[in-house]
Amino acid sequence: MATSMSPPSSPPPAIPTPYPAPTCTATSIINSNPTTAMSIFFSDKILITISQGGRLAQWFHIPLDNTSPSNPVPHSHHESDPSAEDQPPLDLLPLPHLTPTTLLGGGGAERESMGQLYAVQIATAIRMRDNSEGRTVVVGLGLDSRAGVERDEFFEVMELVGKVL
Repeated sequence: MATSMSPPSSPPPAIPTPYPAPTCTATSIINSNPTTAMSIFFSDKILITISQGGRLAQWFHIPLDNTSPSNPVPHSHHESDPSAEDQPPLDLLPLPHLTPTTLLGGGGAERESMGQLYAVQIATAIRMRDNSEGRTVVVGLGLDSRAGVERDEFFEVMELVGKVL
């Protein structure tokens, strides 16, 4: 009896990039800690690291190839619903189809949830800049979590990441 097996799905094609891979670094003081964000754009992945005190304690990956061209990323409610003028733009929210996966690190449910929030927000920012981007995003975090994460700190980190994208 012959069985039919479907071939495994292939990864998205690599994007030709120059050697060495384009890299960008930015530093800022966030919550009294020197914080460094770095991006490296490889042909098959985009690596983003955010570090305080030189540490990287959590790693996440988020595939960006989940949106088909027939389902473009809306930039506001107004594109899909003109009556939604009183709602904030959708580009402030993470894209609903992006799913971060923890690769390494932990530190409890609250810390992992916060790390996943950073990861999906970074992936959303990358996708909003280029709707055709299909590479996997890998995010390394090393934030001092002893004081907890406040709203202002979150936005400062995201602003720093925006400088390296």
